[in-house]
Amino acid sequence: MNPAPLQFAEALGNDVADKRLDILRRLQDAGSISEAARGAGISYKAAWQAIEVLSNLAGAALVEKAVGGSGGGGARLTPAGEQLLEAAQLLAQARNSVLSVLQKRQGNALNLSTLSGLGLRTSMRNQLPCRIQSIENRASAAWVRLELPNGALLLSKITQESAELLGLQVGMQALALCKASAVTVHANADGLAGNNQLWGELIGTLDAEQGSEVSVGLATGLQIVGFAADRAVLGPRQSVVAWVDPASVVIGLGS
Repeated sequence: MNPAPLQFAEALGNDVADKRLDILRRLQDAGSISEAARGAGISYKAAWQAIEVLSNLAGAALVEKAVGGSGGGGARLTPAGEQLLEAAQLLAQARNSVLSVLQKRQGNALNLSTLSGLGLRTSMRNQLPCRIQSIENRASAAWVRLELPNGALLLSKITQESAELLGLQVGMQALALCKASAVTVHANADGLAGNNQLWGELIGTLDAEQGSEVSVGLATGLQIVGFAADRAVLGPRQSVVAWVDPASVVIGLGS
């Protein structure tokens, strides 16, 4: 039976956005996952996670054990892994060529660095451009504070391995993503946790029943979609607060 074709589009969706392909390149040179992790400045666990995720996305094993050698064995890329790196290099060259043309055009009113979400396919309704303000490691989690264009702050709780693979740094541009079902909209902030309170104005006419989906207009044209809190009585143009748990805020980076 012929093997399934390599899934380039899935595996190469975030070439520059994280360190996964960088780990593959380093592994190709060093022949060792430990050395690849050390060279990329991440933990061995994070390196293994990167390889597993990429292999799942590609639909093929990208790394195999190498027997023998002066070090008593190690790891090497499979033919699929080598093919993936070649495709990544070609895509990066094409992308840079296109961006160079666009940036040289007169009258360009777009900030190209903020358009990464256009190529992102996800069920998450809320995708908000932001800047990483701070990163704090606590236990096994990384708490990342994100600043929205309107100055509001969102806190995201992710694993430290994910923060390492994304290469998160203060000042980086990113996307804050969350499901609409993770956002609750309240008439006031009574009883809400201190983090992730986004104040805005209710947009449109709403059904006041429990579980109604609502849209909240934030400053600078941002919008966030959520669901009316239990027994919340909301009306159009009303001042409301949208709240989301930090563990439900996902961080995305452009390619």
